[in-house]
Amino acid sequence: MTDVQEKVKDISSYTSKLLRKKFGRGPESCMATLSEKFLLLHIRGFVSPMEEVLLLQGKYQDVDNARTVIIANVLEELKGVVQVSLNVEVTEFYHDWNFPNNTGVIILILSGNCPQLSVGKSAIIPKFEKEIARISELVQKVPDEIVTIIHSEKVIVVKRDGILIPIEKALIKRGFEKELIITKDELEKEYFHRFGKFGDILSCKVKDIFIDWDLKEDKSLMVFILQ
Repeated sequence: MTDVQEKVKDISSYTSKLLRKKFGRGPESCMATLSEKFLLLHIRGFVSPMEEVLLLQGKYQDVDNARTVIIANVLEELKGVVQVSLNVEVTEFYHDWNFPNNTGVIILILSGNCPQLSVGKSAIIPKFEKEIARISELVQKVPDEIVTIIHSEKVIVVKRDGILIPIEKALIKRGFEKELIITKDELEKEYFHRFGKFGDILSCKVKDIFIDWDLKEDKSLMVFILQ
């Protein structure tokens, strides 16, 4: 187990250096946690000088668009390191950023003999998933499937499958995927933060909610960071 923890720590350090190389400034902290299916990197204090200027001008979307392009390159390099270090396959990756809080997450979905298991189930999961379904329906529809993973004591990961309504699927076919993601990002986060009762269900404050989508596969990954 100690060997695994050292490998995860090395991946965290490598990610910080990689971000510094690509963006010109590394994060204040980059904490990696490993569970059965996920390697999650929680990043804090990571805004480059150029991004800082744009954010001060309120150009959040410009920053997000530019960051997405660079992060795609980072993820390709990171994928190889993770696969070799942990002897697993990386099948998917997601990322999301909260610019007002200067935080973000990178999530790699793993396949294979992952050397560490997840924390497990919890009695709160049914109520938690019911609230996920309720808020999802306010914005679009109840997902066909919701899977909640207690990734660590302070991190909950939620997979939602079957989230798109017919008009969204039609927009994607017509090439409006980028515009749809921008709209969903703003709307879903607002609803989950403003109307969600997750703090009451979990008996602790939710510090951050991150959401990313794979619209072509009609699914989404959410990360809840707890106080």
